[in-house]
Amino acid sequence: MAYRDDFLNSAKEQLEAVTASSCSFGKSWQAIAAESSEYAKKSFENGSAFFEKLRGAKSFESVLQLQSEFAKSSSDRAVDYMTKVGELYSNLARQAFRLDTAVSKVQGSKD
Repeated sequence: MAYRDDFLNSAKEQLEAVTASSCSFGKSWQAIAAESSEYAKKSFENGSAFFEKLRGAKSFESVLQLQSEFAKSSSDRAVDYMTKVGELYSNLARQAFRLDTAVSKVQGSKD
């Protein structure tokens, strides 16, 4: 009877670990999607604002100045986005490893 209780407790702990890892895994995907959506929205807004400014430019020099400012701010935002999403994917990979480990433990307990 003690062996059965130990087995059930072990299985319960492993199932809880898999469940917790799965939830965390899903939240990471949601964070990546939210970050990507926000970046796309802001990129569209910034591009629209840039073209409005460009329409009002009175000289070639002002066009070049606007384009230079837009290129710099766009590249800065892109680097920030890639850094943040890179960190999110890195966390996702760690969680996937933990999930795989938890699943392997559960499957190993079936043997």
